[in-house]
Amino acid sequence: MIDYYETKQHPITKKMVLEAYRKVKSNKGSAGIDEQSLTDFDQNAPSHLYRIWNRMSSGSYHPPVVKQVEIPKKSGGVRNLGIPTVSDRIAQQVVKSYLEPKVDSSFHSDSYGYRSGKSAHQALAKAVTNCGYYSWVVDLDIKGFFDNLDHDLLMLAVKRYTKEKWILMYIDRWLKAGVSKGGVVVNRERGTPQGGVISPLLSNIFLHFAFDKWMENNHPNMPFERYCDDAIIHCTTEKQALFIRDVVAKRMKERRLELNQEKTHVVYCKNMTHTESHTSVSFDFLSYTFRPLRRPTKNGWLLTYFPCMSKTSKNDVRQKLRKVVGRSYKGTIQDLAKVLNPKIRGWYRYYCHYSHWTTRDVWYWLNTKMVRWIMNTRRMGKGRAHRWLVNVYKTNPRLFEHWPYVRPY
Repeated sequence: MIDYYETKQHPITKKMVLEAYRKVKSNKGSAGIDEQSLTDFDQNAPSHLYRIWNRMSSGSYHPPVVKQVEIPKKSGGVRNLGIPTVSDRIAQQVVKSYLEPKVDSSFHSDSYGYRSGKSAHQALAKAVTNCGYYSWVVDLDIKGFFDNLDHDLLMLAVKRYTKEKWILMYIDRWLKAGVSKGGVVVNRERGTPQGGVISPLLSNIFLHFAFDKWMENNHPNMPFERYCDDAIIHCTTEKQALFIRDVVAKRMKERRLELNQEKTHVVYCKNMTHTESHTSVSFDFLSYTFRPLRRPTKNGWLLTYFPCMSKTSKNDVRQKLRKVVGRSYKGTIQDLAKVLNPKIRGWYRYYCHYSHWTTRDVWYWLNTKMVRWIMNTRRMGKGRAHRWLVNVYKTNPRLFEHWPYVRPY
């Protein structure tokens, strides 16, 4: 089969579509507005992929409506998550795979979100280092970033990287695609769906010019770490911190965004107290809480600024565990381990990067929850259920991923 695009209007090959499909499949994800899952798509994948290629390469592809669902935030409230259809995710991946290599190398070294070779742990490590040198931190929060992103300014930013008409055309169509809220389709005049394949790349392009490059050119003496729309700035003095907070707020306003004043904080990070009672000594970044801790040494106590699992993250993990270890779960304890262990491994890899002890209270709580589950399913009293769980541990101490660190007794 001919795989050239000379007879087509836009340079999109079947190979590009096939590779995009493989990436989307590996990332999994739920069905969009058409209720077509990846499993359904696979049943007739060649036909679906040919249709995507034919329409994209001829310029006739128009994205369908995006399904919007509300996801509870760890800190309270809800986040609007846009779920494109499987076909649309593949189409977005085609453009992303083509555009990303052309723009990523120009991004700031301290931009860590959704970039190849960059990770949240790298951002956290850099934040730990900078907190050791700088006394003040400005914890920034952009109000409804994905919902309020200005389309005209975003397209100007994209045009700084490419003049290819097919790229600009499809990005513009995705930005203007309608959103289905409870069965009602709403036209979108600003924002990009948080959940779209191409949305993280577009957010990085926008913030590269709106924040990263601006900070580098105008305030190079204040280092920062940014993970998508979550950023912190390091300062030497309180006066400097208050100044940069105000000028960043002004900069965001110029770019038709707004800082969330309730969640944007100026933090002192050198000791556990400060002369001004209104000044915070801790902040949250990427689900970690940075706070001063006293650690014992041979010569007394050493004060360090240490990242640990945040309180909101612990509550979020407990909520997810409650959905599994509840009265409605009727499987065996071995079945329960198969369900929980992948989740526990993921949490351990992320939240125990610096220390295991910061998550111990979560695993103590899980052991207690398991005792209650045994009481309900086996009709036992608390003491007997606890002894039964201890016997399981003695028989198989590695049945649950957290047991080597926090035993059930």
